[in-house]
Amino acid sequence: MFTVKDLLQGDVPDVRVGIGCGTDLRNVERSVRTLNSNNITIYKDPNALVDDLFSGNIEAAVRGDMPSSGLLNILKRKADVKELERLAIMEIKRKPIFLAPVGIDEGWTVAQKFSIAERAVDLMEELGADTTIAVMSGGRTEDTGRNSVVDKTIRDAMELVTLLNESGYDAYHAEILIESAVEDADLIIAPDGVTGNLIFRVMHFIGDAVALGAPVMNIEKIFVDTSRAKTDYIDSIILAMRLVEGTK
Repeated sequence: MFTVKDLLQGDVPDVRVGIGCGTDLRNVERSVRTLNSNNITIYKDPNALVDDLFSGNIEAAVRGDMPSSGLLNILKRKADVKELERLAIMEIKRKPIFLAPVGIDEGWTVAQKFSIAERAVDLMEELGADTTIAVMSGGRTEDTGRNSVVDKTIRDAMELVTLLNESGYDAYHAEILIESAVEDADLIIAPDGVTGNLIFRVMHFIGDAVALGAPVMNIEKIFVDTSRAKTDYIDSIILAMRLVEGTK
């Protein structure tokens, strides 16, 4: 059973990691200093961070507090993908929760969300986590007919659940009941990236849920996206290291 405690405890893997620094060097430096590893390099240039990741000079990268607009666009161009599929890894009341999509350009079609769910389950199994999937929509099924936008989210959610179940995944329609989904499921699939981002921000910044980071799932390299509001990146760096360790 995957737990955040299991992920963070034990010796730090021998993995070369780069972390970005944008607005506050103190938080990044403090995290690196605490880990006491010579394998961690701080980058102020997003191009250098991405170039070193793809050349193999580092084995994984963490965004740190580097601005996302420049860095993530550079990463997309280098990886030759139109959008980045990210999986936010969180902990609520000592329970790990995986959430996707979490970016405004992610998960706008049933096909995109199916791809995200497939990749997410692969990563979760790699970490040893359970994989029950809650597919969210904008309302309860009984709300159908009240609003055309909500109706579409309900239809899309039900179609996605059918596709996932037919493919052998344990998925169900959680409707709009996020409060139940975090108790009953392991992976939460939001109706779209904006909704997922809002869920993440409410859970993390208001609800004090732990947020380790969001690995990018659809590129060949290990890249962990993080919130610029984090003040401690130790868990994100170790997550990146563990993901590399799992590929060796």
